Amino acid sequence: MPDWIWLVFIFAFGCCVGSFLNVVIYRLPREKSLIKPASFCPQCGKHIRFYDNIPLVSWLCLRAKCRYCKSPISVRYFLVELLTGLVFTALFIIYFRTDLREGIAGFGHGGWLVYLLHIALLSALIAASAIDLQLWVIPLSICWFATAVGFVGSSLGACMIEPSLIQAYSLLPVASLSTGALAVGAAAGLGISLLFLAYGLLKRSYETDVPQGADNLGSETELKPGQAPKAGGEMQETPFDHRREILKEVVFLLPIIACSLVILWVVRENTVVGNLWGRLIQRPVMAGLLGSVWGYFVGCAIVWATRVLGTLAFGKEAMGLGDVHLMGAAGAVIGPVPVVVAFFVAPFLGLAWAAFQMFFRKTRQIPYGPFLSLGIFAVMILHDWIYNYWALLRGY
Repeated sequence: MPDWIWLVFIFAFGCCVGSFLNVVIYRLPREKSLIKPASFCPQCGKHIRFYDNIPLVSWLCLRAKCRYCKSPISVRYFLVELLTGLVFTALFIIYFRTDLREGIAGFGHGGWLVYLLHIALLSALIAASAIDLQLWVIPLSICWFATAVGFVGSSLGACMIEPSLIQAYSLLPVASLSTGALAVGAAAGLGISLLFLAYGLLKRSYETDVPQGADNLGSETELKPGQAPKAGGEMQETPFDHRREILKEVVFLLPIIACSLVILWVVRENTVVGNLWGRLIQRPVMAGLLGSVWGYFVGCAIVWATRVLGTLAFGKEAMGLGDVHLMGAAGAVIGPVPVVVAFFVAPFLGLAWAAFQMFFRKTRQIPYGPFLSLGIFAVMILHDWIYNYWALLRGY
């Protein structure tokens, strides 16, 4: 099949996905169903016909206005559809028409699975970034979706791709004897911490009695930790001891850290358990699942450590929990090493925007989700170079 047919199809498919992402971006923060009702104008409530809902084309033909009430249609709808189509097409070209990703030989060799997992993650990142830019919040349901994609894809990957190829080219996360044990322990510790929260033995950080409903989001104003509404819709800061609040999160993390270290110690020191574990982790499905789980915890850990240390050092909340879950989801899909690299790439990508905010808007705060997403995309492209450099550092 000629390349141009593939590229047109992939671009059109990406634009259609972008159209759905626009629904997610508008409805999810407002706690509205993504399925019902069908597409409608937010101003007049009129149902949008199929011919007015064609990605890119309808926005241009309608001249960015509702057919019925002539209310303006945000340019965001056009940009999200175009961006998603371009990202899908660019990743297809990079994976299947260049040698930047040598291990992805083509659809017939399982490369299609890696591609599908990555465009699913990128779709989630686009939606999360758009919401973060507008409302300074990342819906956790988007992160959980991407995390589930990583768990399932990494588990099934060994059934569709030769395990030796997966390991040789790091196509999907794969756990070793040690990282698999750490993943199991961390998952057990997370379960314990969640039970403690459910039974009130642990307290959530930044708890507030102020409701955060759709009315606040409808005015594009989000209540963040430490804020409460004043008369006239303005925001006032509620008193929070940020260091005390972040210590609650440290207590939440202690069972995760302790259980992971205990399980690792048992596997290494107990011969019987170690032998059983060694045979279990050799199963490709188990190694893939635990590799994805370990990638999730590493992605969460690198951001959560920054959040905890930054808050303790400066006495103000550093980064958000949405960023923690976002990087956890990325780690579940692309693995622990790439997600750590992406975290350190993101600040360089955000420097220009931070400078703009500081000089023109007189604020030092920026939504960090979009720059984490850009870092993840960059790591996907430079994946082979990163692993080759990593192997060089380790002396392989």
